[in-house]
Amino acid sequence: MTATSLHDDLVVFDGLIISRWGPDIFAAMREGGLTAANCTCSVWENFRDTMLNIGRWNRDFAAHADKIVKARSVADIRRAKAEGRTAIVLGFQNTSAFEDRVEFVELFKEQGVGIVQMTYNTQNLVGSGCYESTDSGLSDFGHDIVAEMNRVGMLCDLSHVGPKTSHDVILASKKPVAYSHCLPAGLKAHPRNKTDEQLRFIAEHEGFVGVTMFPPFLAAGNAATIDDYVAAIDYISNLVGEESVGFGTDFTQGYGTPFFEYLNRDKGDGRQLTEFWQVEFPEGLKTIADYPNMTAAMQRAGWSDSRIARVMGENWLSLLDRVW
Repeated sequence: MTATSLHDDLVVFDGLIISRWGPDIFAAMREGGLTAANCTCSVWENFRDTMLNIGRWNRDFAAHADKIVKARSVADIRRAKAEGRTAIVLGFQNTSAFEDRVEFVELFKEQGVGIVQMTYNTQNLVGSGCYESTDSGLSDFGHDIVAEMNRVGMLCDLSHVGPKTSHDVILASKKPVAYSHCLPAGLKAHPRNKTDEQLRFIAEHEGFVGVTMFPPFLAAGNAATIDDYVAAIDYISNLVGEESVGFGTDFTQGYGTPFFEYLNRDKGDGRQLTEFWQVEFPEGLKTIADYPNMTAAMQRAGWSDSRIARVMGENWLSLLDRVW
């Protein structure tokens, strides 16, 4: 089967996109054959500001109903595939929007929020991020949040979370959890990358790994190609098994320096967490419209059609079906 015909048939699920939402992005999703994605609608925002972001999304769903639809279930995602639309899973990259209220978890679930990262880089009421100097682990309040996320059916994401807090969440959760967008420290040492031991540990507890392509975390940096990205997915697959792997690009299409500075400061305006990167996404995967090139790269790497189908999306849907 050619890469084009195979890609047209695939369920394609991106585990993390944080782009500048609007008509251009929605058109690119359709051009790339994207079935569904975890789309960030909250990072440092509090409850009210996150609700305003969701309100804007709801207006987009109404205005661009020919291209996008809110996904609350795996059935919604499969229906979107059949209808030629992209299903949007609203997601948070932080639990800031929950503030100090456990009951806010269910309120956001009712709005269609299906995936929430426990911390974004630093300390919050739940636990520690990967750039926090001391990882104190999952707090008692954090245990309550994990239990409530389990109850309502919301995936715990650990991508930017500190090692000890991640370990605690994996053990505390009664449902599978995920690194939605990470890379292996075995290919490049970096605070955001996960060790072989961490990757095996989450998989041993029925968890999941979405592999990102963010250049600073790839061994070749800005010189990386789409084939390097597929090789990183293959590396993790060999550690955890191909049924436990998907992808999460971390596309930031449409944003400039002010937004990256906002993300890169503690709570949005505090201390600078890392150096600012000049990012060039891998050759062959520059935009959201380029997902067909991933399918072609996996074919070049000698992957079977069934393996490609699993990693491109079916594994994600299996995971979400168990959690939601």
